[in-house]
Amino acid sequence: MKKNIYGIVTPIATPFDSNEELDEAALRADVRFLIEKAGVHGIAVGGSTGEGHTLSTQELRNSVAAAIEEARGRVPVIAGIIVDSTRQAIETGKAVADLDVAALQITPVHYLFKPDDAMMQRHFAQVVEKVGLPVIIYNVVPWCYCSPSLLTKIITEIEGVIGVKQSGGDLKLLADLILSVGDRGVLMSAVDALLYPSFSLGADGAIAAIPTAVPALCVQLWEAVQSGDHVKALDLHRKLLIIWNAINGDNLPANVKYAMEIQGRKAGPPRSPMPASSEKQKTAIREALSQAGIQLVK
Repeated sequence: MKKNIYGIVTPIATPFDSNEELDEAALRADVRFLIEKAGVHGIAVGGSTGEGHTLSTQELRNSVAAAIEEARGRVPVIAGIIVDSTRQAIETGKAVADLDVAALQITPVHYLFKPDDAMMQRHFAQVVEKVGLPVIIYNVVPWCYCSPSLLTKIITEIEGVIGVKQSGGDLKLLADLILSVGDRGVLMSAVDALLYPSFSLGADGAIAAIPTAVPALCVQLWEAVQSGDHVKALDLHRKLLIIWNAINGDNLPANVKYAMEIQGRKAGPPRSPMPASSEKQKTAIREALSQAGIQLVK
């Protein structure tokens, strides 16, 4: 399973219609685009970029099922779980366990109160035991952030925890994690601004917001690093950094959706109360995409 999850795994945006209901047809179309046109290596459903924290269990199941059906086994599909308790994580995991899910991407609890290290480890161990699917820890919650030493301990001691999606913007923590985990787990970068050095340091790939906005550029970056073409990789890094600086913000999923829309990929509005992209943000996103050579259709 570890070997099957690598490269650019796009955490798809969840398309909503004008009533903020799931637009399954648009989701299916984007999965096809990502695999057939952009060449991504995997799909993640229900992550932060996909506004997974706003999805009901049934909406998540429907989205995962649709993505798997469109993927047709060509790339692995990961299901995201962003909840507040072990009980909820198990319940949500069981809701997709009968589908062809490659792994569950699970955050630590995202409400205010932080469990200690022993209970954090127990949280992931119980999900593995009760659901029976591989788990990737989505290390993103600021007040429940897991240290490299704790993550290494969990991966070493719990067979079903196969890796980490390291977020939060700290490349040093990612480097420490790569060093301590070695080949015992799959380590995916979500340090969007620094995918190039992430790959150069030995990350197994990326599950990050910027591959949702500009997947083909990210695939090109991954391939350039793997082939040792660092001149091309550095050029792509600069383009991606400009794009990241334009889309980053408290309404990041909305900005990713706007970037998709102006490239002809239907995404719809963000789910309330997240605001849509401001006019200032829209201008910056358009300029960044144009500067990177991305063709805009709107």
